[in-house]
Amino acid sequence: MKHLFIIITVLATFTASAQKSSLTCTFNGLESDTRVVVSEAQGGRLVPTDTLTPDDRGQIKLDRTVTNSLMLALSLTKSNSPYIHVIMLPKEKITLSVNYMPTLNHLDISSVKGSDNMAVYKKFTNLITAAHLQDQPGSNAASFIEFGLDTLLSNNPSVLMSAFLVTYFEKAFEQYAELYKKIRDALIERWPNNEFVQHLDSRLRSVLLPGMEAPNIEMTDRDGKMRRLSDLRGKVVLIDFWASWCRPCRMENPNVVRLYRLYHYKGFEVFSVSLDNNRDAWLKAIEDDHLTWPNHVSDLRGWSSAAGRLYGIQSIPSTVLIDKEGKVLARNLRGQDLENKLKEIFAE
Repeated sequence: MKHLFIIITVLATFTASAQKSSLTCTFNGLESDTRVVVSEAQGGRLVPTDTLTPDDRGQIKLDRTVTNSLMLALSLTKSNSPYIHVIMLPKEKITLSVNYMPTLNHLDISSVKGSDNMAVYKKFTNLITAAHLQDQPGSNAASFIEFGLDTLLSNNPSVLMSAFLVTYFEKAFEQYAELYKKIRDALIERWPNNEFVQHLDSRLRSVLLPGMEAPNIEMTDRDGKMRRLSDLRGKVVLIDFWASWCRPCRMENPNVVRLYRLYHYKGFEVFSVSLDNNRDAWLKAIEDDHLTWPNHVSDLRGWSSAAGRLYGIQSIPSTVLIDKEGKVLARNLRGQDLENKLKEIFAE
């Protein structure tokens, strides 16, 4: 199961009193000389901390002092061993029963007691097992897994394990961004310093999809006056990231000017964010290109622009079109595509 996860990192702690927690795990189907390796997530990698010999019943026990949350991984002393990932919270007494399935090279959790996180993880591993068993010619095991996992996590957004499991969709992030958001929103108040929750938050800040609320921008204009994107609620707004030195930006400016003149009276505004670091060049470009709207802002920090980082801008020109409620309608519309969208919005 290691290959399913893009991120293996530390579940960080925040201020809380340390509490004793325990894990009892019974393995079924192990060969007599097989031992269990216990690893902890440290510094972005799994570090082996113990090697335990199961007793006559196939059982291992371990205790940990947990400040807030702790991620462990259980594996076997054999090459290419499968893993079980465990999240422990303070004062938990977790009991697991695990079946080793050598033909699938899989550790399947058959029962869980004492942990909501591991209950969700059990359901996840059951989906993986079922998908492997159904992986016959003509079947679509990958779709089966993804559909089941999507539903499972959507139904359990406030369980911390969901922030870990959702990284299964990392390579298809934009498709599953709403699921990321649902889990992030359910966890971020309780777990603000958790590495996985922070990762979800960072990923969501780096991409904006239609229907998402556009982050507010507060930045001074050319006269030193504070301009806020949120002050334009009730208007359709084109957030335009540009710079005086950006030739494609300057080539697009006449089109933006034309559309501003055409639709401004209907409620269209432009909020221009410059990635310049030269004030004189910025002001001259505004004048030369006849950018007559008032909302021109910049912190003159170039690619380190706070607004640019907030929106995950990595190239310009870049635009975000938002509706009257401040939600994203579309990204990177320019030229005829932008004109067509505004025609659609303002059609009488």
